[in-house]
Amino acid sequence: MSELLSIKNVSLFYDHIHALRDVSLHLDKGETIALIGANGAGKSSILRAITGLQEIRAGTIYYNGERLDGRQPDAIVRAGISMAPEGRHVFPYMSVKDNLLMGAFTRKDKTEIAEDMHKVLEKFPRLRERFHQSASTLSGGEQQMMVIGRALMSRPKVLLLDEPSLGIAPKLVQSIARSIVAINRDDHVSVILVEQNSRMAMRISHRTYALITGEIVISGNSAELQNDDRIRKLYLGGDTA
Repeated sequence: MSELLSIKNVSLFYDHIHALRDVSLHLDKGETIALIGANGAGKSSILRAITGLQEIRAGTIYYNGERLDGRQPDAIVRAGISMAPEGRHVFPYMSVKDNLLMGAFTRKDKTEIAEDMHKVLEKFPRLRERFHQSASTLSGGEQQMMVIGRALMSRPKVLLLDEPSLGIAPKLVQSIARSIVAINRDDHVSVILVEQNSRMAMRISHRTYALITGEIVISGNSAELQNDDRIRKLYLGGDTA
């Protein structure tokens, strides 16, 4: 696999809080990596650094061999990186259709936008059923499907998913997990998955990075790490999915 995105020795602060400490990781073309850890471990901060939502204090981020850090968030979306944020953040009074179209705000190719809309509705049939309903009428799981679909509408090469299973019914968690696998495998989109549900994240990813207080403490092949005693003790004891 060829390296698509790399983070090298990145440090990030929120005021005086040191959120990321000399973090290095990479995403290869065609793979899914999982970032696991407790609340406050720095998982979401890595996504905010990649998307330009938070300026890094030190280090570099490269995408497709070009420097990414320092670019504006809209330019990063245009470059091919899209995020489905934690907490879903839907437009509640807009229809499912219009919420999805918001994901294509950087595009002008109407025919291809229509094609991608069709693909999203094929991937998430529940959204087709509720296409003209307002987003506020959807369940939490349906809203999560819509947010992932909205991110896909930008036609990304890299999809960042921030806690997609958070607050979702177990049956829909499994459906969303299968969708993530399909997005990576069938749509050839590389994925960075941030999850507290470590068991699910490791089951559907190729490699895993485990974080504690802003530092990567364990990394490796996901299948192998599931049998690692350190991972079992730190991250798998409380998971149920």
